[in-house]
Amino acid sequence: MSARVLVAGIGNVFFGDDGFGVEVARRLDRATLPENVDVRDYGIRSVHLAYDLVDNAYDSLILIDAAPLGDQPGTLAVLDLTKGFPSSDVAQVDAHSMTPQTVLTGLQAIGGRVDRALVVACQPASFDQGMRLSPAVLAAIDAAVDLVRDTATAEASREGMSSHA
Repeated sequence: MSARVLVAGIGNVFFGDDGFGVEVARRLDRATLPENVDVRDYGIRSVHLAYDLVDNAYDSLILIDAAPLGDQPGTLAVLDLTKGFPSSDVAQVDAHSMTPQTVLTGLQAIGGRVDRALVVACQPASFDQGMRLSPAVLAAIDAAVDLVRDTATAEASREGMSSHA
């Protein structure tokens, strides 16, 4: 059986480039993805995302997020968090924060897990207040859509790794 994949756009659209993940998720064309891939915009709702992961027994999670990569704004990368899950200390969970660590910590705190966790990340230029992506991040959106689609398709073709029920 093929792996079930959740692609989750995360970030706060009111803080400039933090809206990157939400914009990429919005632009993904569902018709170009395998049927075992779901795409959702979670914005800053990390707890909601964690419960959806538990309730729907996904094998893989692909987060789309603006993240410091130490490179030029607009640079894209795929980061594998599978081997680096954070501690499940419930005190670290903040329902109003949305970072990959928050999502994975929240997931573990409620007894859930995914076999694979990836982040399609983009180096931001600014997290200043405002509902506009910087020119460098905006210019990276089309390439990010292609990268997410290719990553999700590869993940969906993997054999389902867990016996989630």
